[in-house]
Amino acid sequence: FRMFRRFNTSISKFNTSISNPTTRIMSGSDISSFLEQKRLDRNGLNPHNDESIKEFINNYSKGHIEDYQMSAWLMSVCINGCTPEETAAITQAMVDSGDVADLTDVQGTSVDKHSTGGVGDKVSIVLAPLVAAAGLVVPMMSGRGLGHTGGTLDKLEAVPGFRVDLNMEEFKDVLRSTGVAMVSPAGDMAPVDKRIYALRDVTSTVRSIPLQTSSIMCKKLAENPESLVLDVKFGRGAFNQDKDESIELAKSMVAAGLGSGKPTTAFITRMDEPIGYAVGNWFEIEECIALMSGEADGRSDDLRRLVLAQAGQMI
Repeated sequence: FRMFRRFNTSISKFNTSISNPTTRIMSGSDISSFLEQKRLDRNGLNPHNDESIKEFINNYSKGHIEDYQMSAWLMSVCINGCTPEETAAITQAMVDSGDVADLTDVQGTSVDKHSTGGVGDKVSIVLAPLVAAAGLVVPMMSGRGLGHTGGTLDKLEAVPGFRVDLNMEEFKDVLRSTGVAMVSPAGDMAPVDKRIYALRDVTSTVRSIPLQTSSIMCKKLAENPESLVLDVKFGRGAFNQDKDESIELAKSMVAAGLGSGKPTTAFITRMDEPIGYAVGNWFEIEECIALMSGEADGRSDDLRRLVLAQAGQMI
């Protein structure tokens, strides 16, 4: 970490509020027309509307659309892209495929943070309790390792006895007592994302800005925080190594967050080398404890600066 730049956007909020009436079963011709529309839309002049996206995702979620039909659409999205409005609608439809956390009985303002990850990215482990100590509620559902990087949950489980598989009531009890909970996503939150990601993994459609956006943001929005801060990495130690691609992903995720009515901002951070000095799940936990205890040395200065910058934004 040698540079970070806060990124915001003035993209207007999109009306992607999606209700959940009884799903109309799409006919074969309806599905073919939907697929054809995206296959031919190479310049975004004939995008899907919110209702058709909701209907397509709902039909797939309920088993009325086959995997090969969804795969065809995913490939068209990967090749031709989506408008910001389409991406926001896809994200919201995936959120609506499952439960959304109800935190109204947890006192306090809730805010969350998500990082696209990288080698030695341990920011959340220090950031979340720091923000909670400032009086906010941090309902953080985190992920596991992606590619060559360790995930926040993997690091936390290096602590003997640390549980990340809390149910919703346990999750809220921890939030009420400590102000922060870092857990794995509940199985009934955005369940269609798991099925779609499994298809993307075997059809070479993982690296797609609209599909990356919807997969990341549907889970964060299902947590239902009042606002969201994103940390989008680039560089040799990050999953997305290209800076321009990371900026595009940040813009897309911010637009999806705003489109769902959540104040959302993003940081673009360089990650050509580990943040701080420790690499490896337990070693990174050890460095985080030292930093929170005021015992870290100068090797953790970049970690400290990034934590403080992002905490300021969350607060």
